[in-house]
Amino acid sequence: MKIGIVSDSHGDTHALEDMLAHPAAAEAELWLHAGDVLPDADYLAMLTQQKVYKVPGNNDWPDSRVPEELVLELGGHRLLLTHGHMFGVRWTTDMLVQHALNQDCDVAIYGHTHCAEFLPGAMTVVNPGSISRPRDERAGSFMLLELLPEQQPTGELYRLER
Repeated sequence: MKIGIVSDSHGDTHALEDMLAHPAAAEAELWLHAGDVLPDADYLAMLTQQKVYKVPGNNDWPDSRVPEELVLELGGHRLLLTHGHMFGVRWTTDMLVQHALNQDCDVAIYGHTHCAEFLPGAMTVVNPGSISRPRDERAGSFMLLELLPEQQPTGELYRLER
């Protein structure tokens, strides 16, 4: 199973459209949006007609209908999806990893830093960077995560052409 992961779109629907025009985006069977800005996840779902799981970020208004984090079972793996700001991810992912372990997850997905990261291991840590306001490169990014039962998750980062 291949899932698309995007974060920190900050209302830039053109960046989401550019992402979906990237050939790799067609491989995604569903999408995860790791926060900042929630309506963008709804726009993504409308464009793709695919399931989009979403969590709020620090730039979203509180909404009791949208949980701060999700635990998902996909492709034989258990994933924690969160924006990450509540776990101090700007400095370290240690609290995020511990929280994911406490939830019996083997993949922790977050955003917030606007910097892409893929750290495979017993706990695979994934940040797709920001699709609209990257801090690690000049072009926005998204990620495809491949999940197969009893295999280490693999990830591929893609940059938008700008």
